[in-house]
Amino acid sequence: MTYEYVENIEKYLRKVDYIVRKKGREILNDFNMTIPQFTALQIIVNNESLTIGDLSQKMGLACSTITDLIDRMEKTELVIRKRDANDKRVVWIEVLPKGHDILEKVLKKRIEFLNSKLINIEDEDKRALNNLLEKVYEAMGE
Repeated sequence: MTYEYVENIEKYLRKVDYIVRKKGREILNDFNMTIPQFTALQIIVNNESLTIGDLSQKMGLACSTITDLIDRMEKTELVIRKRDANDKRVVWIEVLPKGHDILEKVLKKRIEFLNSKLINIEDEDKRALNNLLEKVYEAMGE
């Protein structure tokens, strides 16, 4: 019986993820931003600043791909590269104010979308769902 529950949980998580990602892509289009750019912004902000190599590892992409991505993000003033003071070979990526602003606006729109879909769910159920999702996340070990 437990396996059947887990099977259904996986199915519904996948379906909800698909809907949220689909809406997320629409929101990103409004800001003229790609999914990899949004993902990179989130990762850099959550880590304060990263090197090209660190970002490459976290995104699972080649350094050359990350370099091209950062080139495009620099042109739109989302991030800036900074050379390490002690080792000129090391390049840090920092999010600029415009990048922080867009990230905040995108996340706000995503939350508003989700809130509109959960409008008929009681606060107690939302609290329970929040607690359960938090436990699932912790169990994943991320």
